[in-house]
Amino acid sequence: MFTFNTTEGSSVYLAVVMLLVVFVLLFMFNEVARRSKTAGFVSFVILPVTLTILWMTAMRGQIYTDWFHLAKVYSATAGSIGFWAIRHYEKKDKKTGEVFWKLSSIKIALCFPPLILAVNILEAVARDFQVGFTYWMVHSGAIEGEVIGVFGGPWNYMNAIAGILNIIAITGWFGIVIRKQIKNDKSKDMLWPDMLWFWIIGYDIWNFVYTYNCIPSHAWYAGLALLLAPTLCAFTIGKGAWLQHRAQTLAIWCMFAQTFPAFQDQGIFMVHSTYNPTIYTILAALALGINAAVFVYMIYKVMKTKRNPYTQELFTDLQKYKEIKALGE
Repeated sequence: MFTFNTTEGSSVYLAVVMLLVVFVLLFMFNEVARRSKTAGFVSFVILPVTLTILWMTAMRGQIYTDWFHLAKVYSATAGSIGFWAIRHYEKKDKKTGEVFWKLSSIKIALCFPPLILAVNILEAVARDFQVGFTYWMVHSGAIEGEVIGVFGGPWNYMNAIAGILNIIAITGWFGIVIRKQIKNDKSKDMLWPDMLWFWIIGYDIWNFVYTYNCIPSHAWYAGLALLLAPTLCAFTIGKGAWLQHRAQTLAIWCMFAQTFPAFQDQGIFMVHSTYNPTIYTILAALALGINAAVFVYMIYKVMKTKRNPYTQELFTDLQKYKEIKALGE
């Protein structure tokens, strides 16, 4: 499934150790960014502005310039900024100090998280279709944004359809709430009670298959460590805020990858695909099957509850939904 760059001194052991290092650093970064208002602002406003200037001047010609990598870094950053604003932007009475207006209370603002998520998934869906169409049963060789190349086939179309189903299954847009501040956690996480574990698993498998299909030299880190970090946080200390965790870890990873592209593209830490059609097909079938199941379950709940899955919350009867809802303000 993966090939390790043993000719330059790499090994499975070294790759696994670096995978764990990347995972731990992403997890720790997310903890700092989510628990501190100031750290979040510096990470997703000050840092990307500074890096953009660097990329367009001193590093011009060294960074990724293909449409997908640029779209991903800025859409993930835009999502993180928007989520930061929803969590923290409010107005207080100057005399009493009481909050009388919050961005998180404005319904139209709550459309931003699902829309930016859908756009982010659509970017990858478009890339899957593009790779499948352009390189059908052909190894591309080195292309911009993928130094080892891609191998297109029916698996690209299967996974693209899985991504579309994943978008359709994004429910409960207006149920987003802000986490209550407690003694041990003043993060004010953006909770999405209707975004439960089965949807997240469907997303993770689809996204991993996307990376394996379209950026195989990045799938080891961006497809494993980068997906595991926000998911583990959402299932443990940062329950209910998977989308926020995903956006923040994706944004910082994309900034890192833009600044240090050689980390994944050459040297001892490089890991890439074996380009085996059987593996591609099995992974794509798994992604399509799981997301089809999530989609069918959503339709079942819609028929049973008679609710609009986008303007209303759909999974209110489930225990995990209730646990997350109880954490909100």
